[in-house]
Amino acid sequence: MYIFSFEKLDVWVESKEFTKAIYLATENFPENEKFGLISQLRRASISICSNIAEGSARKTFKDKANFTTIAFGSAVEVLNQLILSYELNFLSEKNYILLRKQLESITNKLNSLRNYQIDKSI
Repeated sequence: MYIFSFEKLDVWVESKEFTKAIYLATENFPENEKFGLISQLRRASISICSNIAEGSARKTFKDKANFTTIAFGSAVEVLNQLILSYELNFLSEKNYILLRKQLESITNKLNSLRNYQIDKSI
């Protein structure tokens, strides 16, 4: 089976695993958040790994960097939603800290990837 380039990126692997962790964490949210924070968190976390994958298929480094920037924006969106979820007591402090640390690792890697792509586009 062919392995695509994005599948070899640590940041994609981490963001995919992070998305699965978000799905598990939101299972315990109140039912009335099904179309609120649950949906928003899941879609935004999926957007991180999806934009990394889509960007990898682009021809130019400038285009690749654009998708990495979108992935970074989605990661910051998730952070905002995690903060709200924690403050609303939908997440335990332990789970909030764990998810936030995972997200910090992802954003650091996205930032490095974007800088590399921008440097290559010049």
